[in-house]
Amino acid sequence: MTENLSPGDIVRNPEAPDWGQGRVQSVVGNRVTVNFEECGRLVIDRAHVKLEIVGRNAVLPDIRFNAQVSE
Repeated sequence: MTENLSPGDIVRNPEAPDWGQGRVQSVVGNRVTVNFEECGRLVIDRAHVKLEIVGRNAVLPDIRFNAQVSE
């Protein structure tokens, strides 16, 4: 399982680099909602996907997150 994540953390999925970096929106149990640069908002099951932390509660003004919402 991925180490403790908090809202605001910047993460990436090493298995899907085309998603870009994402900002953690919420963490509930194994479910993490992340707003990724290239594919929008995704709900990730940490039991199946290992997210890599890029920054802790980072402020990255050069990153623009896609407003798309996936269901």
